[in-house]
Amino acid sequence: MVVDPLPERGLVLISGPRRGGKSGWAEHLAAGWSGRVVYLATGQAPGADPAWAERVRLHQERRPGSWQVQEVGAALSERLEEQLEEQVRAEACEPPPLLLIDSLGTWLAWHLEESAEGWQRRCDQLQAALAAQPGPVLLVVEETGWGVVPPTAIGGLFRDRLGALQQALMAHCHTAWLVLAGRALNLTALGVPVPAV
Repeated sequence: MVVDPLPERGLVLISGPRRGGKSGWAEHLAAGWSGRVVYLATGQAPGADPAWAERVRLHQERRPGSWQVQEVGAALSERLEEQLEEQVRAEACEPPPLLLIDSLGTWLAWHLEESAEGWQRRCDQLQAALAAQPGPVLLVVEETGWGVVPPTAIGGLFRDRLGALQQALMAHCHTAWLVLAGRALNLTALGVPVPAV
C-alpha cells in the first residue's frame, strides 16, 4: 500500500463511523512518522463503564510505548496552546512532534451544554490552536447523521455541531481520509469541495 508521506506541518482529518477503523488508520499514519508522537485523548476516564474501559484498554495496548500520551478530556484547545508554548521554548533543540488527537466528537461531548455563542468561541479557539501548530496534526473525527434523525434534541445538537465544525476544519486541511469498514479513502484526492451556499 502506497500512501503519500505526512506533511511536515498541517491538519490531517481522519473521519468515519464507529468501529470503521479511523483510529487504527490514524495510528498507522502516525507510526510512519520519524519524530516524536504526542497522543491527545479527549475521552473520559474508563470509570465504571466496562465497554468504554475495554475500548480504552485496546487503544492503550496497540499504541507504541514511545508515544507520549496525554489525557486532555475537555481541555483540548488549552492543551494545544500549551503544546505550542512548549514547542516555542524548545524550538532550537528539537523538531515539533506529530500530534494525534482522538477524537473531536468526544471533545465536543464535553461542551454540548454551551450556548451557541460560547460554542462558537470555543470552535474559534480550537481552529486557531490547530492552525498554529508547527508540526502535523492528525485529528480523528466521528461521522454522524448518516442514519435516522436523532430522537433527542441533544443528539441533534451533537450531530449539527460536529458536522459544521468538521466542514470548517476541512477547509484548512492538508489531507482528509474517510475510513469505512476497514478501508481508508483519500477524500482530498477523490473529492470535490462543495461550493459555499
